[in-house]
Parts: sequence; C-alpha cells; structure tokens
Amino acid sequence: MKASQFLISTLKEAPADAEVVSHQLMTRAGMIKKLGAGIYSYMPMGLRVIRKVEAIVREEMNRAGAIEMTMPVVQPAELWQETGRFDKMGPELLRIKDRHQRDFVIQPTSEEVVTDIVRQELRSYKQLPKNFYQIQTKFRDERRPRFGLMRGREFTMKDAYSFDRDPDSAKQSYQVMARAYRAIFDRFGLRYRAVAADSGAIGGDLSEEFQVIAATGEDAIVYCPDSDYAANMEKAEALAPTQPRPAASQAMAKTPTPGKSTCADVAQFLNVPLQTTVKSLVLATESAEGDGPVHTQIWLVLLRGDHDMNEVKVGKLPGMAAGFRFATVPEIESAFGCQPGYLGPIGLRAPVTVVVDREVAVMHDWICGANAPDFHMTGVNWGRDLPEPDLVADLRNVVAGDASPDGKGLLAIERGIEVGHVFYLGTKYSKAMGATFLDMAGKPQFLEMGCYGIGITRLPAAAIEQNHDARGIIWPDALAPFTVAVCPIGPDRSPDVKAAAESLYADLLAAGIDVILDDRGERPGAMLADWELIGVPHRVVIGDKALKDGQVEYQHRRDAAATRVASAEIAAFVKSRLSSPAPGAA
Repeated sequence: MKASQFLISTLKEAPADAEVVSHQLMTRAGMIKKLGAGIYSYMPMGLRVIRKVEAIVREEMNRAGAIEMTMPVVQPAELWQETGRFDKMGPELLRIKDRHQRDFVIQPTSEEVVTDIVRQELRSYKQLPKNFYQIQTKFRDERRPRFGLMRGREFTMKDAYSFDRDPDSAKQSYQVMARAYRAIFDRFGLRYRAVAADSGAIGGDLSEEFQVIAATGEDAIVYCPDSDYAANMEKAEALAPTQPRPAASQAMAKTPTPGKSTCADVAQFLNVPLQTTVKSLVLATESAEGDGPVHTQIWLVLLRGDHDMNEVKVGKLPGMAAGFRFATVPEIESAFGCQPGYLGPIGLRAPVTVVVDREVAVMHDWICGANAPDFHMTGVNWGRDLPEPDLVADLRNVVAGDASPDGKGLLAIERGIEVGHVFYLGTKYSKAMGATFLDMAGKPQFLEMGCYGIGITRLPAAAIEQNHDARGIIWPDALAPFTVAVCPIGPDRSPDVKAAAESLYADLLAAGIDVILDDRGERPGAMLADWELIGVPHRVVIGDKALKDGQVEYQHRRDAAATRVASAEIAAFVKSRLSSPAPGAA
C-alpha cells in the first residue's frame, strides 16, 4: 500500500471527551470516528487492525474444530421470552418494534438464536459435539458509554456456543476452547492472564476471563507470582486464618468517639491499628409466600476495618441467592436505633442475622459501633459480650500479601481489561427452550452448552492501553495496521532516494510483508510523527545523505534511536527483525 492511495487522517489533539489513552490515540491516529454516544465508525487504519484480530481468532477457532456461521443482529423477541431474558435483562437490551408492532431485540449475544437453530438441526447423539461461532455486530445500550471502544454500545464480538451430550463431554469442549483462547492471545503478542472467574447464578467452577494487563484496567486481577494461581477479584478466595481466636484481655467499654463515624477515623482517634476495628454493613432481603405479605430480613455483615465486602461472595450465602440490597435508613434505625456511622452488633432492637467474615470470627478485643451517635464499643469479644455469629464465611476482597489459595505463596494484585471469557453453561438455555437430542438409548436429553466470547473491537483498545508512550501507539507486529513503514526523505528532490524506497517497498511486498510506502511528500518531522502516533512497529528512513554512504536508518517503534544498516542489506535485515521479538516486548 502507498500512503497517497490510503487515508491517513491524524490529529494533533484528542477530542475533549476522550478520557483514556486508547480513546485519545485511536482518535488522533485516525482509526475511529465518533458518530454518536458509544457508536464509532472504524476508519480504514483502524479497520486494518480489527481485520487482523478477526483473522487470528478465525484461524484458531477453525483449528479447534468450531464452525463459523452468522446470526441476525435483529432477533425476534419470542426467543428471548422463552428464556425469560426479554423481561429479566435491564435497559442494556435494546428492544424495538417493527411496523406491525411485533417485538424485536438488537442482539447483545446470541444464546437464544443458536439454541433455536440447534434444537431444529441436532437430533441425535451421533451429531455431537458441535461448536458454532460467529464474528458479528452486537449492541448493548450502556447507560454511560465511555472510553471509546472500551465501553461502547455497538461493538464486534466473536461468540461461540458448544453443544454436547453430557457434562463430561461439555467440559472437554470447554477445555478445547480454553486452549484455543490461549493460542489466540499468545499470537496477539500481548501480556495477558487467564483468570478463574465467578460463574454467577449458574454455578460451577468452569469460567475463565482473559485479561490484558494494563495499569488503566477496570478489573483487579489476583495472582500468585510463585504459582499458576490467578482469579478475578470476585472469585479469589481469602483463606480462613489458621491461628485460633486469642482470649479476651480487655473489658468491654462504651467509648466516646465524637464525630468519628468511619473505622479509619476511629482508629486514628483512639490511636489503635485499623485492623482492630470492625465495620458494619446492613443488607436486606425480601421474600413472600404466595400472595402473602413481603417479609424483609435484615442482615448485619461484619468485616475487619481495613477490608472491603465482596458482593459476589455475599450473594452466595444461604438466604441471599434471590438477591439482596443495602438496607434503607428507616430499616437501619428500626433495627439498630441509630443512623449509619455508629452501627454494631451489640444491643440490637430487632432480630438481625449476623454474618461475619472469617477474619472477624477470630478477632478479640475489637472495636465496633455502639449503636449510639458519637460512641463506639471497645474491647468486644465473641462469646463473652455477644453470642457467636449466625454464620461465618469468606465475605471480603483479598488484598496483596494474603496467602494464595493453592498454598504456594502470597497473592499480588494488578489491573486488567477483560477481552475474553469462556463459560460452561450447562442446560440453562436448552431446558428453557426444549433443546433435546436422542441419546444412545433413544431417550431425549437436554443439550449441555458452553459459550465463549472475545471482544474483537475492544481488543485493539486494550492493546493500546498496554502498549503506548508519549509519542503514540506501539503495536505488536500481529496487530499493527501496517508492519513496516518505508519513509523516504525528499524523494521529489532525489531520484536515488525515490528509487531505493520503491525497491525496498517492492521487495518487502513480494515477501508478503504488510508494508506501506509514505509517498505523500510530507515534511520529515510530520511524516515520522504520523507513523510514531499510528504505532507501526518497524520503520525504515531513506535519506539522500545516508544513502550516498550506502546506508539507511532502521528503527523499531520501541527503540530510543535509529540503527544504521547497509542499504543493500536492509530488506534482509527487516525480514530478520520481523521474526525476532521486539525489543522491550513481553
């Protein structure tokens, strides 16, 4: 490709609404153009990156035995009503009506449609296993679309769905996809982690997220540097303390803490470690039998003052599976006789289920709210001052330095951007939609399913969040819009420069290398700045002075300075660099 035939539309400044680096740089590099909130046109430069992502995904999915198809973006509501998702999904599901006032949805995913296809096509165990995938446009009506392609409303996703005869076979299909995903992300050339993820209401342990490591990532990734353990924050277990609860050594006392309503403020005021305080979180659940009145149950969750509640773990507690919410102020006042800020488990006015984190269960002489403004209870001990808790469980987010659940070291935490997810579904959709097959005995059985997604258009943004500097993007070779940029200096003034550039361009093109020749006649500074911003990983600059000495300049995007190379050897040199790891790359 020659630059004069392409569209290069770089900007010096990013738009004001571009909050994160990837949004800023993709806009400045002319890769995307905003059409509306969370909706972007993929410009030619950006589309080249997306097509490379798609090609790698497609090759590895095909290699793993998946079968490509395409399902409609607009889907009849009837299918979504079969599974209940038409009503259960929130406003992220875009619902529309056609001219006949029939309900449709703009697909955010395609479990219903693929299950409908399979219940018509797969009738016997002899046709299993099968795995169907598509690379297709999706739409999720985000309340607050932001961060460019990181959290847009319209996006492209690769979604795959496996169908098997029994759980063991389904788990085998899951492992095939998990290996394929590792192959895909290895080829992208990005630093990533595959982390255990929570399976939500479906249950089970087969769920992994693929997270691109980036300091700006929204997700916390928990891992052990000394082992293979890795999980997202929702899934990571905080092990139970191994030491027994120490004996009480202080008398319980109602201690004045004027104006100190947080654990941190109380610890500072009393000059004690934050770890000796206990925070109180009040939750509520609601239930009803038949048409009877709704019963509200109040729960008191106790955590150590320096720990945070993990809502996913709390949601798995007995009695919480149907969902919970934070209690209202009137509910809190009714049960505790006090407004939030000074709450605690002593002297409750109404029945409250007390649930404590494992760490709190072994604490002694601890500090909590006194259920009275400006007072806290100090020297509190289980058994002596209040009954043992109703339930002890892992309720908190892990912190760096906690013991790894596999017993092989201590945990560390880094940030990541989720770009892929593999998930064992079981029979959730096949039961809801009556998708069965005949087993070896001729009896109908529900199909076992798995689903597997990769954010095709999100991945380039994640790659940029991981790979950039003050000058612009730094693409891995596998994702770059062009792998090599040939940059002649003043070709209109030097026939030798023009000829050398054309010759190198032709040589690299013939070798199947994705090369662009910048024949726009731009000033050297502006031309080189464009390619640094766009992030092409390999650049060759051909200037008249160096060429007279039989040399040209090669520079990798990560190099601090250019390297002089003999002009007769530059083609071979570039080819060798394409087969070698980039300097400074992971």
